[in-house]
Amino acid sequence: MLEGTPHDPMFKSMHNIIHIDENWFYMTKKYEKYYLLPDEDEPYRTCKSKNFIAKVMFLVAQTRPRFDAGENETFSGKIGVFPFVTHEPAQRSSINRVAGTMVTKAITSVKRNVVRSFLIDKVLPTIREKWPRDDLKSTIFIQQDNARTHINHNDPLFCEAATKDRFDIRLMCQRANSPDLNILDLGFFSAIQSLQYKEAPKTIDQLIDAVVKSFENFPSIMSNRIFVSLQLCMVEIMKVTGSNKYKIPHINKERLERIGQLPIQIKCDPILIQEVKNYLNME
Repeated sequence: MLEGTPHDPMFKSMHNIIHIDENWFYMTKKYEKYYLLPDEDEPYRTCKSKNFIAKVMFLVAQTRPRFDAGENETFSGKIGVFPFVTHEPAQRSSINRVAGTMVTKAITSVKRNVVRSFLIDKVLPTIREKWPRDDLKSTIFIQQDNARTHINHNDPLFCEAATKDRFDIRLMCQRANSPDLNILDLGFFSAIQSLQYKEAPKTIDQLIDAVVKSFENFPSIMSNRIFVSLQLCMVEIMKVTGSNKYKIPHINKERLERIGQLPIQIKCDPILIQEVKNYLNME
């Protein structure tokens, strides 16, 4: 993760690391706050049970966006958002549809074989389609957490599919119990979920459309800021020798970005790097 000289180490730019993770997206929140005019009626919301609000799990893949020298976006870094759903014919007729109409149903139990099929059939083809043409020779890493449903980094079916079309795509796992090391948990999920709630979907299909729309509309410059926050968190983790007891640092990224001084790579204190190495050698 580090490069540069021993006296001036810095994090790599991380442009070749794709972060993936799953997250539940709900049709609505249990509690909502509204600002109403004096004569305005309160919104009327209904569901079968407020404790079992309809939801869909999505697999999201995001890498760092790229910009040219003029700060123009050349690659959004948005690999894709993939809902865990199935399409089945309706068994009975209703006022909304006739029997036999294809309906979308959420997969409520996502197991390892499902995750493997999504990686091979959806994520990898999308990476090959969207990856910048001038960077096809670099090794691409897909970073996942250590959930039980995730496949091993040396899964034979994945490894076979990951080398198609001369691509070199590898799977790696992040440090256990460290959600801040994944940009999706660090800020991406909460941001697109806030955008999704503005759509007020009524059906599973509308929920999927709302999540996809929120994903596509999320500004790339904000994704880039999250990657800067990731590197800052990694520095803090080293300071506390791997503990989660730290505060996410703030460096006023928006202001630095406005004046053209937002760093792509965060520098590290060489003394801190040596202290971490000594600590690891003691264990």
